[in-house]
Amino acid sequence: MLTEISVSAPAKINVGLKVLPVRKDGFHSIESIFQTVGLYDDLNIKLIDGFGRCEVSCADIVLPKKNTIVSAYKAFSEICGGIKSVSVTVKKGIPSGGGLGGGSSDAASVIRALERLNGVKLSDEQLDSIAAKVGSDVFFFLRAVGGAAVVTGRGEIVRCIKRRNDLSFVLVFPPVSSSTKEAYALVDEFYSSGCSMVFPDVARLEGMYNEPLEKWAFKNSFTAVLKDKYTEIGSALIALSDLNAPYCDMSGSGSTVFGAFYRVGEAQAAAKKLKADGFRCAVVQ
Repeated sequence: MLTEISVSAPAKINVGLKVLPVRKDGFHSIESIFQTVGLYDDLNIKLIDGFGRCEVSCADIVLPKKNTIVSAYKAFSEICGGIKSVSVTVKKGIPSGGGLGGGSSDAASVIRALERLNGVKLSDEQLDSIAAKVGSDVFFFLRAVGGAAVVTGRGEIVRCIKRRNDLSFVLVFPPVSSSTKEAYALVDEFYSSGCSMVFPDVARLEGMYNEPLEKWAFKNSFTAVLKDKYTEIGSALIALSDLNAPYCDMSGSGSTVFGAFYRVGEAQAAAKKLKADGFRCAVVQ
């Protein structure tokens, strides 16, 4: 009988992110391409005595009592009934609050582990029900087996596409953290002031994703409002541009900034220069 599972939960970047005005239900619809990248949280999920309890520990950061892993366990329990208790140990490799989806990826990995540990297979509808209770990015991590998708709606509409494996990315981690709540509030303020941005049509996203980087016209709704508030984000974007990154932007609601390069050597050289200039960064594919 399986009693313990170790998994690596990948980060994601947003290649473009259009945030539409707030809906009547309080959510925002989005239009984006999500792509997994080689940065991971490592999780160990282990059965412990009893039922209905999820204990989470992380030596790297202080997790809030209500976190995505506990929320995922609770939502899973509501569907499957009294499931076995687990302890979850998290080793963080994905910066918290960086717009890279670490919490959502962790939750999706725990959901899949709970299926195996309890000998159940949830339907797509049940998985969607859990994702809706935990967080919008969880839909992507549960569905995008190939690692890339066009994501629309509040995040629940995930159309898988072929992931590009010919690019290298430099992730830059500015020393600031923006909450998702704050980022959306700033975008709402941006719209209410009468401002607007021009984005590629959603029907063009996949085609543009497969074009040369120089033709990428993706934009992130959060970038303009957050770089005005946090100068460190703007500085990271300028630094990547000065190093001739063919494309650079912020991921998600920030604060991680990324530059896309054709060759890993170019990305490594850029990262070396950035580190010499005091930036914290990593090269991933």
